Amino acid sequence: MKPKEYTNNKPDFEELVDIGKSEGRFLILHNDDVHSFDYVIDTLIEVCDMESTQAEQCTFLVHYKGKCDVKKGTFGILKPFKEGLIERGLNATID
Repeated sequence: MKPKEYTNNKPDFEELVDIGKSEGRFLILHNDDVHSFDYVIDTLIEVCDMESTQAEQCTFLVHYKGKCDVKKGTFGILKPFKEGLIERGLNATID
């Protein structure tokens, strides 16, 4: 008798994270007390394709409230934005 071959049909990590949360995740930028306002604004414009006014408002919210929702979407859509912010030294999470 020939042994059964095992196949892994489990979804990858991204698919597991997004089950039941089609658009309900947020990219959150956290305050770090290290970077200047101009640096954070420029980074949000470059990485997250924000308009300058929106990037300024987000930066002020991060400074005064400690965090700000930057974008909304699925984990797969938000992950490259998060990585771009982290590569530039900012603190970001996906919740």
